[in-house]
Amino acid sequence: MPRRIDMLSVEEVQARFEAWRQKRQGRTAIPDELWSAASQLARRHGVNRTAAALRLDGGKLKRRMAVADTSTAKRAMPPAFVELIAPRTTGLTECTIELEGRKGKLRIHCKGTAAADLATLSRALWDAVS
Repeated sequence: MPRRIDMLSVEEVQARFEAWRQKRQGRTAIPDELWSAASQLARRHGVNRTAAALRLDGGKLKRRMAVADTSTAKRAMPPAFVELIAPRTTGLTECTIELEGRKGKLRIHCKGTAAADLATLSRALWDAVS
């Protein structure tokens, strides 16, 4: 039984590339099976290390990996169920901000306002008074 590609070692893939290089005639393209094995190794050991070990162009290996990743993503099944969780609405939030300085006091009481809005408002009012 042949070993799965994702379980191959660097040495096994090197041996496959060398066997292919010795048998090929002219400038034939590297078979998809070898590119797939190289891509799997690169995912585990890194592109540069794999390209050097297999005597491949690192840029080409990276591009082949990207193409393989996108084609695998396209083949993935869409989710059968997606749960959407609505934010909790426990009523309107209410808060009071009190600021005290040399020139006086500032008190802001708000209902249903975000904290970021309150901070901006209080800073603008305080700067105007100070």
